[in-house]
Amino acid sequence: MKKQGLVEFRWHGRGGQGAKTACLLLADAAFGAGMFVLGFPEYGPERMGAPITAYNRISDTRCSVHCNIDAPDYVVVVDETLLDSVDVTHGLQAGGAVIVNTEKSPDQIREKLRGWQGRVCTIDARKISEETLGRYFPNTPMLSAAVKVSGVLEEQQFMGDMEESFHHKFASKPQVVSGNMAALKKAWEEVQAG
Repeated sequence: MKKQGLVEFRWHGRGGQGAKTACLLLADAAFGAGMFVLGFPEYGPERMGAPITAYNRISDTRCSVHCNIDAPDYVVVVDETLLDSVDVTHGLQAGGAVIVNTEKSPDQIREKLRGWQGRVCTIDARKISEETLGRYFPNTPMLSAAVKVSGVLEEQQFMGDMEESFHHKFASKPQVVSGNMAALKKAWEEVQAG
């Protein structure tokens, strides 16, 4: 969904889950596709497990707005427990979607979304990351789900850009690249829309 060539994301997670990293990776991938981007976190208490919010603006033209995003097109919830304490759908555009890391179906999650009537998508990022990476790193599957649901990037280009990024990021640990790529691909296939 684009507003005059602009797509905005808001990420909700907890410190240490990689929401900020996923936000910045999305910005890198969109930049690599020739778009104008902003990707930035907003911190409360800077500690492991504390709620964090991060934002992306992806545009066909230069972004001149540098404030937080109050009316996003997409909301990505990396930690399902935040649904009990944060109104994650606040300001979410009617044509947008909320994407939640959970083993539950979109219909089961809808009950926790304070009356949200729009699209709800779910992905079991825990299962995917444990199967492909051997540990719980939800940010990689959540990134892939966000890109697929939003359609902001084409699959082949996204996967190619991410592989290149992972080779650079994990230059000293090349064995990590294949697991991260498997997580991206599995999440792309398994995200559920309701």
